[in-house]
Amino acid sequence: MRFQLFSLFFLNIIFIQAQVYTFQTNQNGKRVTHRILMDQSYLVETQFVSDPPEFILTRGGFYSKEGEAFIVNFEFNSNFEKDGIKQLVMNRSKDWTKTSKKTMDLNGKWLMAGRMTDQGQQRRDISRPRKTMKFLLDGYFQWIAFNTETLDFFGSGGGYYTTENGKYTEHIEYFSRDNSRVGAVLPFEYSLKGSDWHHQGFSSKGDPMHEIWSLRIQ
Repeated sequence: MRFQLFSLFFLNIIFIQAQVYTFQTNQNGKRVTHRILMDQSYLVETQFVSDPPEFILTRGGFYSKEGEAFIVNFEFNSNFEKDGIKQLVMNRSKDWTKTSKKTMDLNGKWLMAGRMTDQGQQRRDISRPRKTMKFLLDGYFQWIAFNTETLDFFGSGGGYYTTENGKYTEHIEYFSRDNSRVGAVLPFEYSLKGSDWHHQGFSSKGDPMHEIWSLRIQ
């Protein structure tokens, strides 16, 4: 399924600077993958180990750029209770490898906006500080549950995804709540209705779901 022409034009402008980068470091004898999703104003860094699967941390927020440095003001930091970091200067180096796949449907930052029930739509207020967000960018996805006022972190997972003929499929590469979920493949149906993404299928626990996600403009 394709966006209407206006939506395509709008998203092409937004994502002209969007990139996905990956690099690796050695930490305490572990080979840690760093994945960075960034659009024109927002940056998320996640660290994880692939074998055996282990989630390390995730942190992100709005950023400004000075030369090759990105100054990120965090909306969330899964390690906040330990390090107390609210802002980070990240310097892009030659180790950052661009790993963006082709642009697909659903590129964007999406906020959990409600669910479809037998009684119809049940919407939630997406302006509140407690948020669940999905960041989809050029074949990679990540969801994060957090509080923008306190930097409290409630969970995250991500990996890569495909969209084709109304089918959206997630391949999980890291999951903060349960490392055993790594490797799972979750197929869903999707449709776009205005600025809403309707996401229908079964959760990672096998429960039926029909979620509504709303495009985060800022």
